[in-house]
Amino acid sequence: MSSKLKIIVSGGGTGGHIFPAISIADAIKSLNPNVKILFVGATGRMEMERVPAAGYQIVGLPVAGFQRRLTFKNITFFFKLAASILKARKIIRSFKPDAVAGVGGYASGPVMRAAAAKQIPTLIQEQNSYPGVTNRLLAKKAVKICTAYPDMERFFPPEKIILTGNPVRRAILNKADRNEACREFGLQPDRQTILIIGGSLGAGSINKAVQSKLNMLKDGNVQVIWQTGKHYYPEMSASAARYNLANLKVMPFIQRMDLAYAVADVVISRAGAGTISELALLGKAAVLVPSPNVSEDHQTKNAMALVNKKAAVLVRDADAHEHLLAEVEKLVCNTSLIAELQTNIHEFAKPDADTLIAHHVLELAEKHSLIKNSK
Repeated sequence: MSSKLKIIVSGGGTGGHIFPAISIADAIKSLNPNVKILFVGATGRMEMERVPAAGYQIVGLPVAGFQRRLTFKNITFFFKLAASILKARKIIRSFKPDAVAGVGGYASGPVMRAAAAKQIPTLIQEQNSYPGVTNRLLAKKAVKICTAYPDMERFFPPEKIILTGNPVRRAILNKADRNEACREFGLQPDRQTILIIGGSLGAGSINKAVQSKLNMLKDGNVQVIWQTGKHYYPEMSASAARYNLANLKVMPFIQRMDLAYAVADVVISRAGAGTISELALLGKAAVLVPSPNVSEDHQTKNAMALVNKKAAVLVRDADAHEHLLAEVEKLVCNTSLIAELQTNIHEFAKPDADTLIAHHVLELAEKHSLIKNSK
């Protein structure tokens, strides 16, 4: 292989985009340590901190999302988009990548378009079962499209599709010990444990649903780890403190997700693609509450892909306040259903997704480099 390959990884905005992007970059470096990788993200978003912390250089674009409601932000959207397109073109000219991988998020569009215009091969990593408008448009110029779900031919050209699964954080795949996990969180090894996560930023409807039913935890038959998100933590922890529950651990953010998953018998979660991939790899029984605040309602479609295979339980966001804890209580009492969900969700697991995607990115880059150097 050439020792001078250059690759751009573009996208971000949420942990669901950033963690897979870093996983792909790590896999690329593992396969070819001499590759130079540049990340392109959105200025002010969390990738601008997380990517450098992972050891990679990142450049930010001023791009932002288009709001679906009438707001002044939609006026500035077009100015930011124009500025981002110009900056993306400049990045492509100066860095001269051999391939660009887009993982979704605000920054992917301008960078992928700029690369395609210069005949630089692009690869889309589509995480969801229902792709957004941006990726459907970018697919026309993309050389390869790596998907996490089957039957994506209705959205993308069949000859470009490669079923790879979604990359996940390698740290969560550690075979963590349940007893160690219980010590970490101050829990009892012999009790069933519910893990509540709402994504890296927290989920308001899930938090409110749990907050309103904290009295259901008084009997102590189950124990709960509750990740609220930083924004919601002061209010949620204050509510929990009033009950003085020894079987409840409230946290703004969980650093050791491997331990949290190790002790969890049932997981309450949003239905983001990254989280679902983690649940599948670990074979966790899950109650999914899809976020209504995402494009194309793709989280509901992600969840339904599992529900249709009896691999998860779905509670709609609007019903969470009344029904979420009741559904969880029914599941906790039904060990045979837990076992069925664990078995069925594991069928969706793709443990080597990051390496598979990295191989395809490198293949595109190597081919482009050979053509470029032969001229």
